[in-house]
This record gives sequence, C-alpha cells and structure tokens, in this order.
Amino acid sequence: MGDHHEARCENCIIRQFNALKALSKEELKRISDSKVTKYVKKGESLFQEDEKLNGVFCIRNGVSKLSKRSDNGKSHIVKIATKGEILGQRSVITQERTNLSAIALNDMEVCFIPKSHLAESINNNVAFMKAILIQMANDLKFADDVIVNMAQKNVKQRISETLRYLEKNFDTDKDGYIGITLTREDIANVVGSSSEVCIRTLASFKKEGWITTSGKRIKIEDDKALYQLTEGI
Repeated sequence: MGDHHEARCENCIIRQFNALKALSKEELKRISDSKVTKYVKKGESLFQEDEKLNGVFCIRNGVSKLSKRSDNGKSHIVKIATKGEILGQRSVITQERTNLSAIALNDMEVCFIPKSHLAESINNNVAFMKAILIQMANDLKFADDVIVNMAQKNVKQRISETLRYLEKNFDTDKDGYIGITLTREDIANVVGSSSEVCIRTLASFKKEGWITTSGKRIKIEDDKALYQLTEGI
C-alpha cells in the first residue's frame, strides 16, 4: 500500500456521496491537511478483522470486499464497497476493533483520514454525526437483509440474485460482461456456499443459456430467467 499526498477534500466530488458532505469548508480544509492518499493493489488489505483502526478510509477509486471469518474459519463477504463509500466509521465513534476485513478487488485509491482530525467535527457538527449514524444504520439494514436472504433462499436463488446485483451496481464492459470480476470463491463467500457448489450452479446456468463465461468473467444472457429464479416464480 503506497502513500501519497494530493487532491484537496474541499474540491473532491466524492464527498457528495458520503457523510463528508455535512462538513463545512473549514472542517474539510482541516481534514484535507491531515489525510493521506493511499494506493492499494488488487488483493492487498486495507485492514484486517480485529485490527485497531485510527481513522477512516474514503474510497476515491476501486472496489473492496468486506468479509467476516466465521468460527470454522470460512470467510463470508458481507458487502462490496465502491467509490464514495467510507470504511471504518465505527472506529471513529467507538474504541472497538474492526469486525470485518477489507480487501481490494481491483487497484484502489483511498484517502485515510485520522480519527483525531474527525473528533472535533463529531463532537460539534450534529449534521455530520447524524450522517455517520444514518450510514451505519443502512449498513445494519443491509446486513439484516443478507441474513434473511440466507435463511429464505436456496443457493441457486442467492447466486442468481448476486449476479443481477453485480450487473446492476457495476454495469457491464464493452463486451457485455459484468463490470467487476469476482472469483468463484468470492461468489461462494457472498452466498454462503462452497466453491464447488458455486461452480456447479454457474455451469447449470450456462447450460440453460442464462449466462456465458469467459475465464472468470460472467455475462448475463437471460436476466428474466435469473429474476424468476431469484423470486421463485
């Protein structure tokens, strides 16, 4: 992970997508003077589970998977974080260690903002504190939805839903393939299955003509069929 000082927070369009939009120009200037831009290579970690974070990461470019390891050692991806999102918000409000790991799915550019430089805004800027709490509440709601999905939908339904989610949120490349490439293991970790089951399920989708693949890349050919499978229609 490389460090670099550049782009000013006051001029950064990314802040419009997260809690930083609630900060004043003076607060943004103070943060900008302290933040460090980091370049994270694909596969490198921003932070590991049970790590003490002394600040937050704001994603300027790239995508990260947030995962949690279960008691049996298996990793489960709980969220895929993209441009504009802030990681590590709990560390700003509490003294708790991280409960997730963040790994770069592609080359990333992130801004690290030290906790000490956010403390004054948290204590004195009600709108900023409220924006952080709203984001944390949204994350909890998303986690609740994931738990319900795991309980109510079978693996095929969860995989079809995941493919449609990825296409919707990451669009497609010029050849029509989903704009982000996840390994079969990553997909399995999203839906809570083994890699073998995931591979067999994708092969059955391919046989049905619902998807085509090229290496790790996946293209949805029949979105309606995947939707009907997901919803149990």
